Amino acid sequence: MKNDEPLEYEDVGAALREDRALRPARSYRILVAQGDLSFRSVDVADPVPLGRQILASAGLDPRGGFSLFAILASGDFEDLRLDEPFDLRTRGAERFVAFQTDRDFKLTLDDDQLAWGKPAISGAALYTLAKVGKGQAVFLEVRGGEDRLISPQDLIDLTAPGIERFITGPMPARTFEIIVNARPRVVNDKRVTFEQVVQLAFPGSHEPNAVFSMTYRHAASKPHAGELGAGGSVEVKEKGTTFNVTKTVQS
Repeated sequence: MKNDEPLEYEDVGAALREDRALRPARSYRILVAQGDLSFRSVDVADPVPLGRQILASAGLDPRGGFSLFAILASGDFEDLRLDEPFDLRTRGAERFVAFQTDRDFKLTLDDDQLAWGKPAISGAALYTLAKVGKGQAVFLEVRGGEDRLISPQDLIDLTAPGIERFITGPMPARTFEIIVNARPRVVNDKRVTFEQVVQLAFPGSHEPNAVFSMTYRHAASKPHAGELGAGGSVEVKEKGTTFNVTKTVQS
């Protein structure tokens, strides 16, 4: 394949996760669900498809009375009209959900009963409805188990039997799972230093002539990947920031 030839398809989700621009391609792969949160891959030919083109690519008849929503990175649902273009190159969304229903879905939020017009609700919508203050969070009540912390990026399926019950409470202490030399490690702070990672990779004291080199990827701060030196630090994501550390003992 020549370098200037377009890709067979470009995965929009992969581009978002790698924080890069979409590459020219013959089609663009997105995720579409119908009536629930069971997403499947769908290819659209245009990087700026209309709402009706997304429905048609998913095998749904645009005349069928569907409501289409783009799910933004914040977890918010954005209405997408049939003749409205959605620029996959700039909008930061790979997931779309189509609903064909006039049913209301019931839920409770701190014992207040609410009716929601979609089979799913975003964590962002719940936080807005709850009007939680700083240091507060929304949880899905789990009878007989541990209540599930809801993040603004979550999507919650409301189609399961029974009424989903949400409550608010103090935000638990945050932790971050990073990968150090292929092993998962948990840290309590969003900012991680070179020296912390070295200790996670090679615990204990080290020879005076030991030299460490480190690369990282999938960081929250920019650049998202690179080399980290002594005294340096990066902000990590809640999960998945990866470090590779090597140790050399100089003679």
